[in-house]
Amino acid sequence: MEVLKYAYQHPLLEAADLEQIYHAHEKVNLTKGDYILEKGQIANEYYILEDGLVRTYLYDYEGNEITTGFTGKNEVVIEVASIFQRIPTQEYIQCLTDCCLWKIDYESFQDLFHKIPALREWGRAWMAFELYLSKKRATEMITEPAKMRYLHLMEEKPQIIQQAPLKFIASYLGVTDSSLSRIRKEILND
Repeated sequence: MEVLKYAYQHPLLEAADLEQIYHAHEKVNLTKGDYILEKGQIANEYYILEDGLVRTYLYDYEGNEITTGFTGKNEVVIEVASIFQRIPTQEYIQCLTDCCLWKIDYESFQDLFHKIPALREWGRAWMAFELYLSKKRATEMITEPAKMRYLHLMEEKPQIIQQAPLKFIASYLGVTDSSLSRIRKEILND
């Protein structure tokens, strides 16, 4: 339950609230390669990742696979548009390693969301932070060179560098595999 305590940190959430929230989650173990969500499906749950690494990706207009995100330990695995707008997703969410997750289904979350005002505040804070991270990533993709983006990734999310295949990291950074190899070599020689 430590992962749930970490994920649901908010000053307004009281012990009784947290107990209800924790009770609504179910522990799930998935293996490397398993899909949590595939294109065309509607997300009916979200997860808190206790252990492992998850990748989100889609295909561009030319059919190239593009990694759009990684989710690591203690983070929320969710396809926000699909679960909250109740629309089919364009993305795939796949386990890059064996994963231990805590799942909460949409109906249980909605029930708790309406019963526990502090959970709504937690949700607002979580969404605001995720929006900030999304804006930060979009800005960095435009304003920073690939080497700097890689260095930020090394510093902020070492789990990705340690566990994700280089081709997925390259795609996420918007560079080719060979460019990423060159960047890594430069960093080692600095």
